[in-house]
Amino acid sequence: MASSRHASSIKDDDTYEALRDDGASKEKAARIANAQANDSQKPSKKGGKSSAYENWTKDELYARAQELDIEGRSDMSKGELIEALRNS
Repeated sequence: MASSRHASSIKDDDTYEALRDDGASKEKAARIANAQANDSQKPSKKGGKSSAYENWTKDELYARAQELDIEGRSDMSKGELIEALRNS
């Protein structure tokens, strides 16, 4: 059950708090905490299917940043896009 310290949309308060303590944004922490609390999702088993961002083209990075609605993406270099994607 969600703690009263957070919005009722947070399903796993302990995970949320741990992620926030590690520097994750509120949005990212909520997304991960809710996925882990959902029995139909297995976030710990996901990942590793995409190549490292360094292997992506700038156009591919830009398209992903666009999907995530990262502000300022049109002025970013490849390195800046990678950093923004990793921090989103």
